[in-house]
Amino acid sequence: MIEVKSVTKTFADVTALTEMSWSIKKGSVYGLVGTNGAGKSTLLRLLSGVYTPDRGEITIDGEEVFENPSVKSRLFFLADVPYYIHQSTVMEMAKFYARFYESFRFERLQYLSTVFPIGLNAKFSSMSKGMQRQAMLMLALSCDPDYLLLDEAFDGLDPVIRTVVKKLLAESISEKNMTVIIASHNLRELEDLCDSVGLLHKGGILFDSDLDTLKSSIVKVQIAFADQSETVDFGGIELLKLTKQGSLYHLVVRGNRDEIIAGLQAMKPLFLEAISPTLEEVFIYELEVTGYDVEKILC
Repeated sequence: MIEVKSVTKTFADVTALTEMSWSIKKGSVYGLVGTNGAGKSTLLRLLSGVYTPDRGEITIDGEEVFENPSVKSRLFFLADVPYYIHQSTVMEMAKFYARFYESFRFERLQYLSTVFPIGLNAKFSSMSKGMQRQAMLMLALSCDPDYLLLDEAFDGLDPVIRTVVKKLLAESISEKNMTVIIASHNLRELEDLCDSVGLLHKGGILFDSDLDTLKSSIVKVQIAFADQSETVDFGGIELLKLTKQGSLYHLVVRGNRDEIIAGLQAMKPLFLEAISPTLEEVFIYELEVTGYDVEKILC
């Protein structure tokens, strides 16, 4: 389990995180979203022990991370800009990581070299950014960590490779109950992979929820009535948003889907359709309710 307790981190006159408290259960696949500068990369560097908090505490399975080799040997942090030794090949970096990760599996690396279009003798310096990220993902999965921290994991990857990476992550999570945190500004990328999501904004977690609960708690509804001369009273349901286009009402409602539909059907509509919102739409609705300017928070 990862626990962040009242953590503050400042760089010169910029405060990246402010009194942040947060936790993730072991075996979770957590999507961390937010705009550039929200603090996502700083948080991942704190979790991996690259940085130390100015105030507060970060622990993994009850142990502090900073300057703790036993904890660091169980986690792998893949930064947004991959690190590699100058002029090194994939195999040379594999041997480098094997010195620090007792769990490193060379047979896994060999297998992954048949999945990704990258040879083990390929030099990082000759690769594109996307190819470097693929090579680092091969190494990260070969380290077989308990905790995998990914900063913009899918940046620079083509759609086919993105699908491959998601499949490999799902397999690793299933095989050893790996905990994965994926920081991204792209909600659509996380929707079919994560079981929990959180929105980081201005140095703190603004929103944090189980994905299934989050998505099932809000329903988009389109509804129309035969008598268009009367004003419709939607009292009794929790409306987050209401707009009207011609004779069609567009509702965003919080609550149980079946109960919402049953209540609206009792109004004898001419037309009724309930639609599940996307993850991005759910975040937008929730943020609008709390009074945030969505365009300034989400890309």
